[in-house]
Amino acid sequence: MRVAICHAQRRFAVDTSAVRRLVRGLAGLARTPAERPWQEVTVHLLDDAGIAPVNRAVLGHEGATDVITQRYEPIPGEADGLVGELFVNVERALRAAPRRAGWSADRELALYLAHGCDHLTGADDATPRERARMRRRELAWLRRLSLTPLFQSAKLSPFPPRKGDSP
Repeated sequence: MRVAICHAQRRFAVDTSAVRRLVRGLAGLARTPAERPWQEVTVHLLDDAGIAPVNRAVLGHEGATDVITQRYEPIPGEADGLVGELFVNVERALRAAPRRAGWSADRELALYLAHGCDHLTGADDATPRERARMRRRELAWLRRLSLTPLFQSAKLSPFPPRKGDSP
């Protein structure tokens, strides 16, 4: 399986090799529709400003979000399999992690990647029951994988709280 990384933000340093390994591990645990093989996933590492236009274009929602997925059918003549994109907000992971007791930004980003992979396989979170089922599955995947740091902590730049953020 090919995992391409598009590091489209420069504010926060992310270990793209670790992200690539994690996505491959998640793909090995996530069941694809009709057990189609995973062919290619492109991971776009974005910040709030980078993901907002994607959110508007893909989902018709305003503002930033955590992760957006797009799944595509293979081009005729290419091998059958799952092809998709994950648009992941690394800035949101850094902001959200402190709100969870004992939770790191690495784990939050890993959860976004797991959630995106879950969506790529066809899972939906439109109802509270579906959301809970997805979250249980994603956390189970993360417990099974050896998580390595995703952020290069020496290169994390501090940022002031934004309007609406709780202290």
